[in-house]
Amino acid sequence: MNTGIPNGARIYDYMLGGKDNFEADRQAAEAMLAQNPQASQTARDNRAFLGRAVRYLVEEAGIRQFLDIGTGLPTQQNVHEVAQACAPGVRVVYVDHDPMVVIHARALLATDDDVKVVEADLRRPRDVLDNPITRGLLDFEQPVAVLMAAILHFVSDEEDPGAILAEYRRALAPGSHLLISHTADESPEHVMATAKQGFRLAGSPLTPRKRSDIAAFFGDFELVEPGLTDVRSWRAPQADLPALPWVIVGGVGRKP
Repeated sequence: MNTGIPNGARIYDYMLGGKDNFEADRQAAEAMLAQNPQASQTARDNRAFLGRAVRYLVEEAGIRQFLDIGTGLPTQQNVHEVAQACAPGVRVVYVDHDPMVVIHARALLATDDDVKVVEADLRRPRDVLDNPITRGLLDFEQPVAVLMAAILHFVSDEEDPGAILAEYRRALAPGSHLLISHTADESPEHVMATAKQGFRLAGSPLTPRKRSDIAAFFGDFELVEPGLTDVRSWRAPQADLPALPWVIVGGVGRKP
C-alpha cells in the first residue's frame, strides 16, 4: 500500500468524515471540494439513500440476504447494521477488491456468522458469485438484494458494464432486487474535470453517465417507486431540493 498515492475508497471516506485516509487522499478530496464545496454533502446523501433503500428492502420487500459489492471502507450505519436492526438474522456478504478495504471490513464488519467479507472484483462476476464464502452464506435459490452504490461509475465503457450487470441479474432468483446509485452526467465541466482527475490519480477513473444509460443497467428488472431519481428524493420526505453541482441518481429494481 502506497500511502502517497490517493485511493478512491479513502477519498470517499474523507468526504464522509472518516479517519481511514492519508494526506494524498485528503489533498485529492480538497481539490474536488475547492471546485464543489458540496461534494461531501453529495457523499452523505448517497449514504443516506443506501440506508433508506436497505430498510425498504428488509421491511417492505422481505429481503433477508444482501450482496454489497464495492462496499468501501466501514463507516457508520453499514448495511448489516441497518438491515439487522430491522430484522435480526439478515445475512450480508460484503465485496471489495481493495486489500485495505477488505482488511478493515473483516476486522470491523464481519463480527458474527451472518456477515462475511469477500475480496473480489465486481468486473468478474463469477469470482464474486462463485466464491465459497458467498455461496456458503447466501442461497441464490432465494431472493437476494445486490447493492452497487456509487461503484459502477468506476467501471469504464470499455469494460462493458452492461454485460457485467446482465451476468449478475441472470444469477438472481425471482423476487431479488438490484440497487444502483451512479454519478449522472449532469454536472458543470469544471466540477467533473476535477473529480475525474482526482479519481484517475487514485487509479479509479470516473465515468459519469446519462440517466437513460444508468436505467439500462436494470435490464428487465422492474424499478420500484419512485424509479431512478436524485438519491436525495428516493423515498425521502418531500422537500424543495436545491440544485447541486454533483448529481448522483439511484434506484432499486425487482426481478419479476
